[in-house]
Amino acid sequence: MAFHTPIPPVGALRWTPPQPFGRWHGVFEATQFSSSCTQPDGLGGTSGSEDCLTLNIYTPRGRKNQNKHHGLPVMVWIHGGALVTGGGGFYDPTRMIEQGGVIVVTINYRLGLLGFFAHPAIDAEGHLNGNYGLMDQQLALRWVQRNIGAFGGDASRVTIFGESAGGQSVYAHLASPTATGLFQRAIAESGSYIQFQDYWTPISIVPLVQAESVGTSLVPSGTALAASVGCSGQTAECLRGVAASTIVLVEPSTIYPFVDGTILTQTPTAAFASGHFNRVPVISGGNHDEWRLFVADQYDATGHPLTDEADYEAAVDALWSGFGPAFGPFIFTVLYPLANYPIVPPIPGDPNPSPGIALGASGTDGIFACPERNGVQLLAASVTTYAYEFNDENAYLVFNEFPAPLFPPIKFPLGTAHFTEVPYLFDVFSTPSNFTPEQQSLSESMISYWTTFAATGDPNSAGQPLWSPYSVATDEFQSLVAPTPTVETTFDDEHFCSAFWNNF
Repeated sequence: MAFHTPIPPVGALRWTPPQPFGRWHGVFEATQFSSSCTQPDGLGGTSGSEDCLTLNIYTPRGRKNQNKHHGLPVMVWIHGGALVTGGGGFYDPTRMIEQGGVIVVTINYRLGLLGFFAHPAIDAEGHLNGNYGLMDQQLALRWVQRNIGAFGGDASRVTIFGESAGGQSVYAHLASPTATGLFQRAIAESGSYIQFQDYWTPISIVPLVQAESVGTSLVPSGTALAASVGCSGQTAECLRGVAASTIVLVEPSTIYPFVDGTILTQTPTAAFASGHFNRVPVISGGNHDEWRLFVADQYDATGHPLTDEADYEAAVDALWSGFGPAFGPFIFTVLYPLANYPIVPPIPGDPNPSPGIALGASGTDGIFACPERNGVQLLAASVTTYAYEFNDENAYLVFNEFPAPLFPPIKFPLGTAHFTEVPYLFDVFSTPSNFTPEQQSLSESMISYWTTFAATGDPNSAGQPLWSPYSVATDEFQSLVAPTPTVETTFDDEHFCSAFWNNF
């Protein structure tokens, strides 16, 4: 079922906190998905609507409530997409609800500059500001607390979970004082990018006043953005009169939340380090080859695949350009030399060794993996935390089901790239997962871990390999590998965390 929750944030309500719709009289038709929120369509235009704040409820057929609880465990999915794309309706959790006996709620939230925007004229209006997308997510969680019992759900067993920007949102709600009591467990998948690492923190999740004025290399200033859409007078009235499509087309490809003083009083990194966060059990992890997806998107998908060592060195310099002129050469000659990254087995006609795999390795380690481990260690100091790494190197790729113009051939294996774990939990974009028997077994294990955790706060159950809570002393991650998960003790060494990324 799809439910329309708040009053649409359009016109004068753009860049204001979401407002509940209120009591509905009569029968509300909620049988179809609503529009996704306004976003780039990937073809130079936009899709979606500002009238998009809806949620979708999936319940298992014929499942009866457990006697000792008021209802079934509830899992609220926060979709990814760099906080600029995506929608709750793209994820079908039927396998999760039927195997795991849970209720799954998927949500929409305002995206891009319509959902995350710091501007002095708007912020002076006296309402909560900046993190409108996070406010939308929290309104959905409050709706779940009030209403999920009517659908057979237990409001005292709500798990928030999300991937990429959804995982980053999970970390934000763990750190948010206004999210206290809205959930009892949390699962963050690949959400650690640009967090939990000293070299990223000062330029990503920044104070609102900084984002309003000067910005950073990753966060454009609100006043500059206003001027770029024709509002050089910097008035809220002008900004609210600009077409949503115009605003979307000037936004960066990745958006970050702000430290606004209310929704976020400090960064998730600072909150976890201080122990001042919503203390619930957490599953946190990522994928072994996260950055390969971004290499494919930036190079192969644009018709400019990396083919030789010169291409590789130029790409390394571009990726790490903000770290000084000596950094790139150190990466491609000392730590990640191209010769160390062959395609196995070789692909006829493709470079071997592979610039795409080599570039993916440094991007994964410095942007995702080592920050992920740092975040796990911060969390584990205060709450029970289960760490994982998705390691099915021949992962099923839902991208292969798309028409070639949307995702053209890639000159290197994607391996366990960013997003590749999601089809093991959901059917994505109305595409049933086409697994091998071994991958089907892994999918069932992952669903068991996720839904058992939602029910009990512990992912372990009879019939699945033991998953122990993370300990700094053992530094063990659960390796999600087909057909059977196992314990991994080499994460630190494989990703050069202690050897390099945590020491410069």
